[in-house]
Amino acid sequence: MAPFRSIYQQDSARQLAVGAALLILAAFYSLVFLLTLAPVYGSAPSHIFHGYGVAIAGAAGWFAKDHIHRLSGRRAVYLVPVLASWLPILQYLMSQQSASLGNPAGPVITELFALYPLVLLSVACAGKLIQSGLDLNRHGDLVAEHVPLLGSYIVYSAGEHLLKAFLSKFIGSTALLSRAGLQILIAIFYAAAVPSKLLLLAIPSLLFSLTSNVHLTFGYTTRALNSAISQEGFALVDRQDSTTGYISVLDNLEDGFRVMRCDHSLLGGQWIKARPNYTPPTVKDPIYAVFAMLEAIRLVETAHGEPRTDADSKALVIGLGIGTTPGALISHGIDTTIVEIDPVVHKFAGQYFGLPSNHTAVIEDARTFVQRTEVQGSIQYDYIVHDVFTGGAEPVELFTHEFISGLNALLKDDGVIAINYAGDLTLYPAALAVRTIKSIFPTCRLYREEATSEVGPDFTNMVIFCTKSLVRPISFRDAVPSDFLGSRFRSRYLVPQHEIDAQRFAAVEQGGRSVLYAKEVNRLHKYQDRGALEHWNIMRTVLPDGVWEAW
Repeated sequence: MAPFRSIYQQDSARQLAVGAALLILAAFYSLVFLLTLAPVYGSAPSHIFHGYGVAIAGAAGWFAKDHIHRLSGRRAVYLVPVLASWLPILQYLMSQQSASLGNPAGPVITELFALYPLVLLSVACAGKLIQSGLDLNRHGDLVAEHVPLLGSYIVYSAGEHLLKAFLSKFIGSTALLSRAGLQILIAIFYAAAVPSKLLLLAIPSLLFSLTSNVHLTFGYTTRALNSAISQEGFALVDRQDSTTGYISVLDNLEDGFRVMRCDHSLLGGQWIKARPNYTPPTVKDPIYAVFAMLEAIRLVETAHGEPRTDADSKALVIGLGIGTTPGALISHGIDTTIVEIDPVVHKFAGQYFGLPSNHTAVIEDARTFVQRTEVQGSIQYDYIVHDVFTGGAEPVELFTHEFISGLNALLKDDGVIAINYAGDLTLYPAALAVRTIKSIFPTCRLYREEATSEVGPDFTNMVIFCTKSLVRPISFRDAVPSDFLGSRFRSRYLVPQHEIDAQRFAAVEQGGRSVLYAKEVNRLHKYQDRGALEHWNIMRTVLPDGVWEAW
């Protein structure tokens, strides 16, 4: 008997099981495909049209299942594992054209030729198997024919939630549980669900993936990756998939700097090249001035004009990056607590960027930490640094009235908070963030990283220094040599220079909100998407296309 007929001649339970497996695996692949797009196009841009495309492909597959069934003579289901095995190669080859495709066209085109056909075929075959397993083919009415539709959607959604929970705990723990490894693993599960002789067609794709796909984190593929990006003047130091994205450390071999990457963003970087007649500072110089600016939190005078003593101070840092700012605070003798959601970011900051070990590390969501600490009421801080940015977009949940109010509760009456906002200052979210912060902290001063034009797109870092004082404006004491930690870079950039008039953000936009509350964060997604696309273009000028594409 021909193997392509075997599933349809087995019992109903087998048909239902295979149908459910195809739906769950399609949901799995949908999420994993997004993860593999993120290092090339960014997390936010990859999501813009993904949900719509998957929904359309799934609906098309369901309603076209009978036509596909008749045209293929029941062979279509055996092509699904073969297609799944070839997807990594299709995506790998198309990712090399990301500069030409652009963003957001690149993710859409890549999914159109790779993911959507798999979703369509998986849903079509699953629908036919479920229909056959429930013996609904003999019913002529429309209701009976589409009874499994709702159930199929529930199974698909359950598969998505199941994988999200699994990845939150295990992604990056082994090579096969990396984002590229998961593509191979899911293809294997497809093959186990629908075995046939046609799987011989998948062998070339599997061999290519295991030997030539530099996105896999095997030792020999990593060496191949280093060989590829060395032509761009870069070397990979380390990499690992983690909860917030694909994390890697890269060295620029020509200019002599090291960066930490998260998907299509840089979390920070520092200069590592030894130069003649140069004495390395206590904390290495960052490549971005904003990280030195954040250290100016120590220079803000108290409400009574009294000097602050580092040894008696406590600091809370929300968001680690490579650890430049907390490293400086620790070096000044300040008792520092770092809250970082990503364990790999914290690990790499210590291993490759010199983050001192004498600090308190809290690896969890900042909202959870702040809520718990506020309820306990056991500690307050002299300094709070809020510096969170990843994926090309600010996590707006950490700029809500509720979260900033929580930080206010953790700040001493004479304390200082410094909040770094990275984004387009001409867009609505920037003004909303400033108004939200100023609704809680009565006294603030705003500074931008560089003095650039405020006309048109204006993507930059803005640091907002605030205190609880109602009467005394913020002022910075004069910096002394010890503040610079032996760094000429800090002597130039430590003291904020480019002040922004806060009134620029005071006007409430038509139809907008004056303050951001947690229940309203979904309103900002379209602005985040636009900012993320601007950020993608900026990042492509910072590192070569080949480095982003090779991961």
